[in-house]
Amino acid sequence: MSWRPQYRSSKFRNVYGKAASREHCFDGIPITKNVHDNHFCAVNVRFLAIVTESAGGGSFLVIPLEQTGRIEPNYPKVCGHQGNVLDIKWNPFIENIIASCSEDTSVRIWEIPEGGLKRNMTEAVLELYGHSRRVGIVEWHPTTINILLSAGYDYKVLIWNLDVGEPVKMIDCHTDVILCMSFNTDGSLLATTCKDKKLRVVEPRSGRVLQEASCKNHRVNRVVFLGSTKRLLTTGVSRWNTRQIALWDQEDLSMPLIEEEIDGLSGLLFPFYDADTHMLYLAGKGDGNIRYYEIGSEKPYLSYLMEFRSPAPQKGLGVMPKHGLDVSACEVFRFYKLITLKGLIEPISMIVPRRSETYQEDIYPMTPGTEPALTPDEWLSGVNRDPILMSLKEGYKRNSKIVFKAPVREKKSVVVNGIDLLENVPPRTENELLRMFFRQQDEIRRLKDELSQKDIRIRQLQLELKNFRNIPKNN
Repeated sequence: MSWRPQYRSSKFRNVYGKAASREHCFDGIPITKNVHDNHFCAVNVRFLAIVTESAGGGSFLVIPLEQTGRIEPNYPKVCGHQGNVLDIKWNPFIENIIASCSEDTSVRIWEIPEGGLKRNMTEAVLELYGHSRRVGIVEWHPTTINILLSAGYDYKVLIWNLDVGEPVKMIDCHTDVILCMSFNTDGSLLATTCKDKKLRVVEPRSGRVLQEASCKNHRVNRVVFLGSTKRLLTTGVSRWNTRQIALWDQEDLSMPLIEEEIDGLSGLLFPFYDADTHMLYLAGKGDGNIRYYEIGSEKPYLSYLMEFRSPAPQKGLGVMPKHGLDVSACEVFRFYKLITLKGLIEPISMIVPRRSETYQEDIYPMTPGTEPALTPDEWLSGVNRDPILMSLKEGYKRNSKIVFKAPVREKKSVVVNGIDLLENVPPRTENELLRMFFRQQDEIRRLKDELSQKDIRIRQLQLELKNFRNIPKNN
């Protein structure tokens, strides 16, 4: 019997990527040159936010989605941070609320006015101080309103209740810098990757580590929950320094279900998962390719579909929420690609080719909407609830009526679990010690130069005084 390739039926095997034309891109944007491994971009159905290069603090742009084309150099910015902005995320339930974190150790909540910014915004509606080092990641809870998580270089994850403006829980199980955080569908579990080469599944309200994997052969960088499948996917580097992905059972992290090498490039792999279509997208930082796969419930679990290729390297990618897609064009995913060399933000649509122009129910199941399922008090008391689903059949027209109200607070110390977070400072990392050493060396050289200039000036004055004394006096 002759061998025949196995045919696998899939409605997504012909999905293709389509880059937007130049007039539908956002041009002239000074994208940040920061080397921190984040996307530096966040998008929702109304606004696009991009972290920009700036001197004397950190800033980011907020542009209405319909305002495509060239952006003026003096376009208004959100510029209240005293250090570089490292991450930004839109509130999933209130479309004009965005969170940002920075090297200045703060997390800030901003309220963007209707129609976008008319002038520079320097005052945040809420400033959150609890970390003793710079803050690298912020993440909103997927089902609970006004619950925000932040991870800092002090190795702590703080859970903020924005109704009171204070941290209510602290996750203190990491021994090094946290690289990535991902919630499961109902927000009852949190997966983290850390610089200590460990993958953890944590119960966020108690801070208890449920599962832990020491990834020696597969050094993890990024992690994402695969919807309600009780599986995790990580991207990282193999022992031969090739880019690699691994699939894990969230209830048993002793061994990965599968490991697959991608290529030999050095850039970080960003994973994106679409729970509605069970598709996984892999985008490499520093290259222009986006690979996509279909996730199955049985072996081999991962089925390669196709690859979108572009010569322009990407620094990061923003992702449009599901209810912001164009269902009439059978669009199932949309990226916003940051091209630093051109100062360009390029939308890329992933499209299922269909001849019919009617609504395709098989590729658009009920999806998480913009209504929160829980209040902060309910979630903190131990309640778990799945997201409230919505249909995309009629298109997304309704604006959220939820309004963010910032609490008034004057508390200077931040105490969680009996510990003052601002006083409990962890030991410095090797990179921080090196930076501090070089700063001190620069300061010593500067002081020496000042002293030498002062010595030269003193000698000049002494010489002038001597010459003055040698002048003969008139009788």
